[in-house]
Amino acid sequence: MEQKETMRFYVIEKLTFLYMLLTSLIIIFHNFGAYSTYHMLLRRLVITGVIMSMAYLSTLKEWKTIRFVRCIFVGILLVYWYPETFDINRNFQNYDFLLAGIEQNIFGFQPALIFSQMYPQHWLNELMNMGYFAYYPLIICTGLYFWFKNPKYFEYFFFSVIFSFFVYYLIFDLFAVAGPQYYFSAIGVENVKAGIFPQIGHYFSVNPELTVKPGNTGFFLHLVETTQHVGERPTAAFPSSHVGISTLILLLILRNKRYRIFGIIFPFYILLVASTVYIQAHYVIDVFAGWISAVGLFYLSRTAYRVFTPLSVEYPAGVELQPVQVQSKEERDE
Repeated sequence: MEQKETMRFYVIEKLTFLYMLLTSLIIIFHNFGAYSTYHMLLRRLVITGVIMSMAYLSTLKEWKTIRFVRCIFVGILLVYWYPETFDINRNFQNYDFLLAGIEQNIFGFQPALIFSQMYPQHWLNELMNMGYFAYYPLIICTGLYFWFKNPKYFEYFFFSVIFSFFVYYLIFDLFAVAGPQYYFSAIGVENVKAGIFPQIGHYFSVNPELTVKPGNTGFFLHLVETTQHVGERPTAAFPSSHVGISTLILLLILRNKRYRIFGIIFPFYILLVASTVYIQAHYVIDVFAGWISAVGLFYLSRTAYRVFTPLSVEYPAGVELQPVQVQSKEERDE
């Protein structure tokens, strides 16, 4: 009689369970109100049910389609987890005043304000917005590339990206920074130019709207504004996950020795990094924090992958990890 396969969760699903547990604890032990707490916890139960259902389907037969859907589902959940960081951190004090003050002390002005004013040309504005929008196809296309070209490395690649997103989101949950595009509008440009950065407390909790700059035109500008007005919230400015995740992806590409892919992506990466300040999504200090955190997560994700992966699993080439070899008593005696 054929033995039925036991239900097995992928490493990214285990990681998702851990993230839901940690954020559930934050939600439970802080006063978010009965309505918000109930709905956020209920959504976690639904997500858990969907993941478990798909894992059960895989026990019937390991369809490649189901495997793909399970991975895609975890990735699509980022669209929910990101705005939820605002639902959580809107209950904490805003810290934009702190970062803007540090920026002022370093430069004597606000680069996020001056950059676009110094170079207002339409072609450059479009180029910067193209770079900023390139973040989304960068994640999707590199993920699909490894899925088809190197499925084993894809598992490690995707784990590293999801792991890094979750680390960033936990920071965003607890450290509320909206970014210049929100904060400058809230305090007024005159205050920004004068170097005055007042604390605004829970201002964005009741004023979450992103101000639309009149007279702006351009295809990529429209794409970015549409994306922002659909999913953007006054959250997640420090550190820049745009910079952090894109840097991590380049490092993962280099680890797998895909130098031609690196060369194709790198020019867009330069535009992406510059655009985060140009369109006022981030302070310069957010960019540096994104670089530093990306390098740290590059190494930390490797350790985390080993923790979440059974020792019997063969690690993909380029990861440079080997399962721990446990010696038998006879081998030790020799």
